[in-house]
Amino acid sequence: MSLKLRLIVMNFLQFFIWGAWLLTIGAYWFQNRHWSGAGFGAIFSTMGIASLFMPSLTGILADKWINAEKLYGLLQIGGAIVLFCVPMVDNPTTMFWVMLLNMVFYMPTIALAITVAYNALKNDGQDVVRDYPPIRVWGTIGFIVALWTVSLLHLETSSAQFHVASAASLLLGLYAFTLPPCLPKLGASESNRSMLDVLGLTSFKLFRDTNMAVFLLFAMLLGAALQLTNAYGDTFLHDFAGVNAYKGTLAVRYPAIIMSISQISETLFILAIPFVLRNLGIKRVMVISMVAWVLRFGLFAYGDPGGGLWMIVLSCIVYGMAFDFFNISGSLFVEGQSDPKIRASAQGLFMVMTNGVGAVLGSSISGIVIDRFFTHDGVKDWHGIWLAFAGYALVMTLLFVPLFKYRHDRAMIRAPQH
Repeated sequence: MSLKLRLIVMNFLQFFIWGAWLLTIGAYWFQNRHWSGAGFGAIFSTMGIASLFMPSLTGILADKWINAEKLYGLLQIGGAIVLFCVPMVDNPTTMFWVMLLNMVFYMPTIALAITVAYNALKNDGQDVVRDYPPIRVWGTIGFIVALWTVSLLHLETSSAQFHVASAASLLLGLYAFTLPPCLPKLGASESNRSMLDVLGLTSFKLFRDTNMAVFLLFAMLLGAALQLTNAYGDTFLHDFAGVNAYKGTLAVRYPAIIMSISQISETLFILAIPFVLRNLGIKRVMVISMVAWVLRFGLFAYGDPGGGLWMIVLSCIVYGMAFDFFNISGSLFVEGQSDPKIRASAQGLFMVMTNGVGAVLGSSISGIVIDRFFTHDGVKDWHGIWLAFAGYALVMTLLFVPLFKYRHDRAMIRAPQH
């Protein structure tokens, strides 16, 4: 099996696991378990909480003591065990802790999968900017395949969705041990180590560089934007079911399918990354991403399942650009700017800023703002909510342009390291 095919299988299974339950756990929560909505939002916070510490911790382990692919495999096997046990949970409080444990295993594997792929491609003499995106696109395809598999088999409200995810996680965990070795680059016994080395916090030295500090700060703000669309996109469409004019429309009957257009869009924009990153540079690509977030939220503000359905569909298409151009391009930028000895820790730090700090701040602050300013008698003012989010993305864009002074270099990704 060729190297690219081996990495494609890894990425496909990585996001198949997530897609098997992420968008359908709500149906399981409300229609199978008949739990109240009070604790449901906390389930999504588990991703951000786990991302606050696990990517950095596992990045330290992979840089100093254990092969990244082996650690990756162990985490996937641990996640498989937890997912298998999810249907045994009989109350929402326990469900929160079980899903948090699941995220503790799963979230760091996203950064580790990137580390393993970049290392293998570089050691094979390939160009990560050119060769990684066509591999990563299969992760998004895996997410879509899982979502549609669960839907077509009518498992949206069934506990079987977690068994599907568990089986995929176990398979990936075992498969990981066959991946190309990704050896630690920081020996635990190295002499003259600084205190940061001893504590495993070397990647935080990236903040010493002003441009990298600005980049990571705005990556955090973009992570918050991603959490806004994850938390409220599906709920937004579901709320139209209470409006007589929209009952029976396509978007109300099949909101998950409408939202899956976002993932389909991702597959197209991922493939564009090698061209845009090489020719435009990280600054322009990040600005494009931010403008896309403005459009994403703005189109939602004026869209509806009737005559405005085209705006909702266009918003989902724009999402691919908004997400991929900061998430995947960002990880490539971090790889190019980091010392190879801290590659796993650096990717972990990027994950902490986006899926950790950004996600937690995005979900918590937005919840307070929506409850205080955009909810009246239990009814949400979605037009105002989405316009506020669009304004947030616009302000972020206007600040990023003058603050991030990085100059584009077509050779931003270093030559292969052996």
